Amino acid sequence: MALWKDIMNSALDAVLPRRERRMRTEARQMEDIPLSPMPHDLLGVRITTLMEYQNPAVEDLIRSLKYDGSAYAAKLAAAVLADYLREEISSSRTFSARNVLIVPVPLHKTRTRERGWNQIELVLRALPAEFRDGTIATLMPHTLARTRATKPQTRLPRSERLSNVAGVFAVSDETLVHDTHVFLIDDVTTTGATLANAATPLRRAGANVILLALARA
Repeated sequence: MALWKDIMNSALDAVLPRRERRMRTEARQMEDIPLSPMPHDLLGVRITTLMEYQNPAVEDLIRSLKYDGSAYAAKLAAAVLADYLREEISSSRTFSARNVLIVPVPLHKTRTRERGWNQIELVLRALPAEFRDGTIATLMPHTLARTRATKPQTRLPRSERLSNVAGVFAVSDETLVHDTHVFLIDDVTTTGATLANAATPLRRAGANVILLALARA
């Protein structure tokens, strides 16, 4: 089976070469991706990033997710994320009996159609089952929605990023998040504007929200 897969990959590469970053990522294992959790106080909220974007392996990983939709990159990022979440969720359960939810920062539906995927949702769906089925936590991919399309944050100066995403997030059903412990997760944060704004309706609905990003650019 592995040999047949290698033959197919080689044939596909000859017709449509994969991006070099994706090939580098698919040659790596979890131990090649350094986990270095770091808290940041951005826009009055605490955001924890798990990896350093400046590390070449991390940059390859994030870009393979975002622009290539690589299933292998999603699996690799999920392994790193699970390693961090396992301890954090265990700690939160020591002090609270609240249900633990894992929520991705959503893309607008038009952006999802254009790209074909939400990169952080790919990662969360690749988490081990116990992080998705309620054993440790419950994955809730449709808890938040973007109510309008926005300009890509990466194309905006820092001064415009906060206003670009202000008020664009809404909770689909407040009863599902009331009195829960939510890990709100994005792929990359820069100014913290997206995560800070996405957390607001969750907190208004009565959730305790922890903000995480795979990396900070």
